[in-house]
Amino acid sequence: MTVVEETASSTAEAASLQHGLQTVVTLAESGLFDEYVVYEDRGRWVFAGGVIARIVLQPNVVTTTWGIDEPTVRRWSGNPSRALREACDGLRRESWNAYGFIGFGFATHLHGVTGSSDSEEVLGHLVVPRVEVRFGVDHHDVEVTGSEEDRAGVLAALADASVGETTVHSLDVGGDLDDYRARVQQAVTEIHRGDYAKVILSRTVRIPFDLDMPGTYRAGRAANTPARSFLLRLGDLRAAGFSPELVASVDAHGVVTTEPLAGTRAFGLGSEADSVARTDLEQDPKEITEHAVSVRTSFEELESIARPGSTAVSDFMSVRERGSVQHLASTVRARLREDLSCWDAFGALFPAVTASGIPKREAIEAIGRLDDPSRGLYSGAVVKASSAGELEAALVLRAVYEQQGSAWLRAGAGIVGQSTPDREFDETCEKLASVAPYLVRKKEEDA
Repeated sequence: MTVVEETASSTAEAASLQHGLQTVVTLAESGLFDEYVVYEDRGRWVFAGGVIARIVLQPNVVTTTWGIDEPTVRRWSGNPSRALREACDGLRRESWNAYGFIGFGFATHLHGVTGSSDSEEVLGHLVVPRVEVRFGVDHHDVEVTGSEEDRAGVLAALADASVGETTVHSLDVGGDLDDYRARVQQAVTEIHRGDYAKVILSRTVRIPFDLDMPGTYRAGRAANTPARSFLLRLGDLRAAGFSPELVASVDAHGVVTTEPLAGTRAFGLGSEADSVARTDLEQDPKEITEHAVSVRTSFEELESIARPGSTAVSDFMSVRERGSVQHLASTVRARLREDLSCWDAFGALFPAVTASGIPKREAIEAIGRLDDPSRGLYSGAVVKASSAGELEAALVLRAVYEQQGSAWLRAGAGIVGQSTPDREFDETCEKLASVAPYLVRKKEEDA
């Protein structure tokens, strides 16, 4: 490809991205839908607006609501993946798509870590939307499903779409306000003691102003190169993110895929600095070991639900650029056993090993002690699933969150025996730089 062709291709991609962002942000801001989920998979977009059915999973209870009917409440115990599977199997429609999220608290029940969540915590929240708007890279064919009234409203909103002026605000993320370095040192001590091999510890940075979440999504997505991206408003939770990693996908043929990322260096500092950082990443024994152990764990997890002999690793330890950072990355695939569902595959892989630790149960217990506050959506997953047995779950990192009048960022780093508190703190700063410079303040008249 010539330089002219590369420039033309890059320009076309940028224009396509801006058009996609304008479409979904217009619908989010249209006022047509109180709740919605936007999910982007490498230029393929879906806007899921409104609610026909809702499934809310809490500790010991799953509540299903259909339309204006009285909610159906069922108690569950044991595996929360099975509880979600049964709730989805009970949906009245023969054919459906569902969108929503799974919080990190789901993992405590999945792995039997007790005493780490309250009875009101939302472990999972899925909705079957009233309207779905889908379009691909070229945006020529916009598919709208829903009632005639909803279709007309969506098309009218898109016809009147205009690009407004937005000003981004950069947030200082360099202060260690929650004693992160000390928590890292405590984890290193526990690792040397033999309590576990790796744990991901995170820190929270509060945002001191009201956010324009759709505007922040538009600005942040334009500056990032995610594996998936999302914008959601469900219940009292709002979030936007640029997911670097696929926790799990299950396609129509039962192929299960996970893409663990572990090993990080800064990116976007200029071609020479980026090249030096990449070489350092590829040669750092600590990063290589951390990545290899994460891939081995993902392989073993897939083996537990796979047809014999079908699990394989590809693209091992490649480097993938994700906004302000670059990671070591691999892909692990297998074929799902015929007696299992997509939710069984999700349960085998959740939480992502790269956002929890090794072994998972011990790491999750350590997170409950050393991470503060509780994670909520951070390091959980934004999920889409279907009645055909397909599922995709994007890891919730590089995201911004808002709930009950408070907004925040959160990022973590993988702690192993060779970790140093200063380097792990710097890594959280590098990751926060994927989002912190692109925050859009809500206008006073909207506040």
